[in-house]
Amino acid sequence: MGRREYDQSCSLACALDRIGERWSMLIVRELSLGPLRFSDLVSNVGGAPTDILTKRLRDLESHGIVRRRELPPPAAGTVYELTGVGWALERPMLELARWGLHFERVDDVGGLAPTSLPNAIRTIAQPSQEVRMTVGLRSGGRDYWLRIESGWIAAGRGAARDPDVTLGGEPADVLAALVAGEAAEDRIEIEGDRGVLAQLRAMIALPDRLRQAASALVARQGERAAA
Repeated sequence: MGRREYDQSCSLACALDRIGERWSMLIVRELSLGPLRFSDLVSNVGGAPTDILTKRLRDLESHGIVRRRELPPPAAGTVYELTGVGWALERPMLELARWGLHFERVDDVGGLAPTSLPNAIRTIAQPSQEVRMTVGLRSGGRDYWLRIESGWIAAGRGAARDPDVTLGGEPADVLAALVAGEAAEDRIEIEGDRGVLAQLRAMIALPDRLRQAASALVARQGERAAA
């Protein structure tokens, strides 16, 4: 075995030796919604040079975090997916994203890609053990689903089965409607049970700074629309 980057007898250093390189956790973020072809990973990760992405995938494979799988006919090609060890990163990934909210600005949300919408909601929503619901999402011409139960939010690509509520629109607008409430609904489409939507809104947990900034932004947008 080659010498590890940190070369320390510490589980944190051991973890960072395997996922601490730039782009590695963003690969995990994308694969947490399901398998992807390399071309889709290049597009969804956003900004990673293909040679660097290839190296990161190779490293993640060598550590048993990601594996390749050949698709059966008629869907030809190879996809990358998380292994059991890789899926174990899902909860730490979301907790790290929640910690990152302390540094995020509301203006940054405007550049959020549709593929990042499910994990963005998983980051800001903290359901109780009792809540059970299925949420459909439509953004950028694609469908996603959220299944909330037992205090956990599972997510994936594709249309939701029997959703209780479906939200459609640009990621920033969907998030604004969840954070700021009815005042921000005019930019999104809502189908289904509004009581479930109210439950979903009640789960949103944000630093006060972000919640206040989001509400102020929605108010300014409303004033400009009314002018």
